[in-house]
Amino acid sequence: MLPSNIKALILDMDGVIWKGDAPIGDLPATFKRIRERGLKFVFATNNGTKTPEDYQQKLADLGVNVEAGQVITSALGIAFLLAQKYPRGTKIFMIGEDGIRVALEEKGFDVLSTERATEAQAVVMGIDRGINFQKVVEATLLVRAGIPFYTTNTDRTFPTPRGEIPGSGSWLSVITSATGVQPTVAGKPFPYLMELALERLGTSKEETLVVGDRLETDIAAGQAVGCPTAFVLSGVSTRAEAEAWKPSPTLMADSLEALVR
Repeated sequence: MLPSNIKALILDMDGVIWKGDAPIGDLPATFKRIRERGLKFVFATNNGTKTPEDYQQKLADLGVNVEAGQVITSALGIAFLLAQKYPRGTKIFMIGEDGIRVALEEKGFDVLSTERATEAQAVVMGIDRGINFQKVVEATLLVRAGIPFYTTNTDRTFPTPRGEIPGSGSWLSVITSATGVQPTVAGKPFPYLMELALERLGTSKEETLVVGDRLETDIAAGQAVGCPTAFVLSGVSTRAEAEAWKPSPTLMADSLEALVR
């Protein structure tokens, strides 16, 4: 199914590789096939809760061995974005998990506790399974005071074996409704993750296929940077939605396994 000019893949994770902790298809066989075809690949995910090393271990547990450098998260994207705007030592109030914290600290930023939130020079938000009212209060007050506001992604949900559950965008809506301020977005469909992925692959846009299950993020991001795209039906968006999407994805398949078969 893959066009002969394709030399590399940029792969989403939630809804393409797994749902929650459940693998989608026979992942060892799928990646054996990808390697047999001589395709380079990286993962680019809006889910910034984990570090690349965490994802590397999760993939290994599912029988897929990769380098940590093959994993690009929205947390890395936001750290990359902020490093272009702010010096090391900038104080950041963060709502998020270790994936974002580690990425920001690796760029030299001072990640503040809730108690020190008033010192913040920027606010960063991603999904946070330890979110509480005080974190939301501090972020709201900072944003209302004019402190620059950033988010890893605006995905309203993400897929699990039991169904879709609230994603970063759902929690983000609490802050945006309380402040009237929309954040700068680092994740898909904005270009930062795609640009990082292409840089690591060393391939041209034309020969790099972006594979995703969510039209408004994965497919839109690939199209925005000029890459061919492959929509898979194993995650969030439906076939009917894909058929109505303009411009149409380059390819459509039931799953990554079917795409590379």
